[in-house]
Amino acid sequence: MLPILDISSFLNDPFGPEGQAFCKSLIDTSRSSGFFFLSGHQIPEEKSNQLLTESKQFFKLPEEERREIAIVNSPHFRGYTILGDERTNGQSDWRDQIDIGPEEAAIPLKDDDPIWLHLKGPNQWPRSMPEMRTTVTDWMSSMESVAMELFRALAMGLGKDYHYFDDTMSPEPYSRMKISRYPGQAAGPDSSQGLGLHQDSGLFTFILQNEVIGLQVQRDGELHDVTPVPGAFIVNLGEMFQAATNGFLKATKHQVKSPPPGQERISIAYFMNPRLDAVFNPIPLPSEFASLATGGRHDNAGDPIHSLYGENIIKIRMRSHPDVVAAHYQSKD
Repeated sequence: MLPILDISSFLNDPFGPEGQAFCKSLIDTSRSSGFFFLSGHQIPEEKSNQLLTESKQFFKLPEEERREIAIVNSPHFRGYTILGDERTNGQSDWRDQIDIGPEEAAIPLKDDDPIWLHLKGPNQWPRSMPEMRTTVTDWMSSMESVAMELFRALAMGLGKDYHYFDDTMSPEPYSRMKISRYPGQAAGPDSSQGLGLHQDSGLFTFILQNEVIGLQVQRDGELHDVTPVPGAFIVNLGEMFQAATNGFLKATKHQVKSPPPGQERISIAYFMNPRLDAVFNPIPLPSEFASLATGGRHDNAGDPIHSLYGENIIKIRMRSHPDVVAAHYQSKD
């Protein structure tokens, strides 16, 4: 069972004793496990349930209509990915999904502009579900408010000012969202990978899901199933926090195991990260924390963690979607 952290006291009074106690609990949990449930976030459950309902409806659309918004159409890595077309550690993940980001116009780019600027652009939406755009953007806006407060709580827990991380987010963070379906698979030698074992690449990930389990978190070398807690988000830290704190905070490995036949897991992952051009510098730690920092790099020396967020995320997106790279990036690398 993951720890449950109630953020309501911090939202009500971040500088009061209960708000400060939340900051301490957040640091302790981020230090020990890197995964926790977040309750008390004040996002109405009916809003999240509506998103889950519409997400399920999207995956029931005819495949032909889902393919109309295929991610390969978008140089911004927005849109639908069919089963098996995204990869983790070089292996196909058994899920289909729709990727969504900040809704904005594409930028006309010059030859010497950084490649990660191609990530800016519009989303693709299913033609028969016009309501989905409103539901998704409204939920993402609510999540951004909660995520910003969690950043501020983490800053205060690290002995920093309440606004310590604000400059890396302003004027607009590069928040992303991935709505995924993990259908059941029959037993077999290659049937277990819904999503391969990995660490998230950014800062914070928030997960909303239905009642079907599948997420597994690694601790002490063992994988543990995570049973959802109604009304709470699953939250984990990414590699950029681990690198910036020299390993004091943890980016924990996790995976998703396919459910049995006849079931499907619906998962909505919200990734709260800096703006694309933000440099996430090392965070000076209090001496009692610095003495516990044992190194922030992961165990794959060939996969560096970049401090410039745009370089970090474009690396991940290109590795996960070689079809988009082939369609839009061959002349830009």
